[in-house]
Amino acid sequence: MIQFNYETNFSLTNENELADWISNVIISEGYKLEEINYIFCDDEYLFKLNVEFLNHDTLTDIISFDYSIGKIIQGDIFISVERVRDNASDFKVSFLDELHRVMVHGVLHYCGYKDKSLEDESMMRAKENHYLKQLV
Repeated sequence: MIQFNYETNFSLTNENELADWISNVIISEGYKLEEINYIFCDDEYLFKLNVEFLNHDTLTDIISFDYSIGKIIQGDIFISVERVRDNASDFKVSFLDELHRVMVHGVLHYCGYKDKSLEDESMMRAKENHYLKQLV
């Protein structure tokens, strides 16, 4: 089950389509979906989480808490709508394209993909691009 929660003045217009897309990503990666909660918030909300739980004193676009066990995917994905909007402008892409990239990014972490090294980041981007094409 995928749930969408809003802690800011924002909401998705196509929740069912996005839930199906994310579910298909998980299945394609050989995992089973238990539960993912997307929480859309603002910079202040996510900054507090970043400081409290990760000891990072910076803004970020996404924080994911992974509760997965083996191949069963569970987690909470917090996304700053403000940060996504700013990043979309910086990267010269649409807000929705960047939002979808961040949404699938969190799920790909749950599926075992990392992004700390250049090689891992390259693989993550390739996977993001692959799945973003399926959303169209």
